[in-house]
Amino acid sequence: MGLSGGDFYDMGEEATVGFLRHSEIKHGRVAMAAFVGYCVQSNFIFPWPQHMDGSTGPSVDLSPEQQWDAIPEVAKWQMFTLIAFLEIWDECSNLQGMPHYTKGRMPGKYPTLQPFRDNVHFALDLFDPFGFSKNRSEEKKSRGRVAEVNNGRLAMLGIFGFLSADKLP
Repeated sequence: MGLSGGDFYDMGEEATVGFLRHSEIKHGRVAMAAFVGYCVQSNFIFPWPQHMDGSTGPSVDLSPEQQWDAIPEVAKWQMFTLIAFLEIWDECSNLQGMPHYTKGRMPGKYPTLQPFRDNVHFALDLFDPFGFSKNRSEEKKSRGRVAEVNNGRLAMLGIFGFLSADKLP
């Protein structure tokens, strides 16, 4: 398709490649979470109350798509608001002294939530929240990044396979 040779937003080829790499990693992470969520939702519901009226979530007798339709509108807006916050936090990473992913930051590296933790509420960092990879060698980190991209690609295929299979008679 020649996307990497493009010049998105007139920022140059390096910025375009950074944008595409970051986008692929981000969408892969979302797809991995969606795949696991789909598997869990198809087989299990959490038994504790999930709504203000004390009721639990939708039944496992419903498909995950039907479960999504059955949850309250306000719950959907909570999820979209969280996603929007995380996107804005990522785009404003330069305010923390971290370069934007189109300007040299390693694709997939998410800015720390430390300012949010200090001033608002406890939250784990999205990039290496428990510090497991900080002492790993560069070779192991590189292999892990390649594995993450490949797993994300596979998860994208998997979640679309699940969604497509549910639409077939």
